[in-house]
Amino acid sequence: MTKLSVNINKIATLRNSRGGNVPDLLKVATAIQQFGAHGITVHPRPDERHIRYQDARDLTKVVFTEYNIEGNPQHNFIDLVLECMPTQVTLVPDAIGALTSNAGWDTVKHQSYLTEVIQEFQRKGIRTSIFVDADERMIEGAKAIGTDRIELYTESYAHEYGKGNFAAIAPFVTAAEKAAELELGLNAGHDLSLDNIKFFKDNIPNLLEVSIGHALITESLFLGLDNVVNMYLQKLK
Repeated sequence: MTKLSVNINKIATLRNSRGGNVPDLLKVATAIQQFGAHGITVHPRPDERHIRYQDARDLTKVVFTEYNIEGNPQHNFIDLVLECMPTQVTLVPDAIGALTSNAGWDTVKHQSYLTEVIQEFQRKGIRTSIFVDADERMIEGAKAIGTDRIELYTESYAHEYGKGNFAAIAPFVTAAEKAAELELGLNAGHDLSLDNIKFFKDNIPNLLEVSIGHALITESLFLGLDNVVNMYLQKLK
């Protein structure tokens, strides 16, 4: 089945809104794994407005599934990843101050820099993934860089699916086929939800992993975290 990695940034946002340590990020991460999720994802940003760098370090003590750290590979981020040694690092080109990720890498323009960063992580045995749009040229660029996987940026699919435009899946199918042709592992994430995840999974070949945060945590307010994690697992079988 496609693996589910739960992004817990929103838990950190809730904690930070009142100070202190409620909810306890480590306890939530432990519970999510006990409920059946295959991994934990965090995306620390330079301003640490949700996940703090120390959170990423502390989570190494409790993550017993796959640990995925996302972010823009600036020097502090690279140092953090090499210190934490997660299962996977996902490189995302988010600008400082960006509300959320809003584009994939231009893997052609940034080929030299990304190649250098990817090689540094791979030398340490960390699986690498690059956040890209559903664009064959960018996927070919990712292959040239030497990454292990790509993560498809799925915001456009989710937006169009919500309007009933199921044809919006087409470029993602093409992108997945290109990734398979190039022997790149395939992940996906951004705005995937209980409403749209099954259609996406059923149509995308060789989908290894999805990373879901905002929707999953929001849905859990109504349905409970244990229930929602297992509802995703059923849809990803």
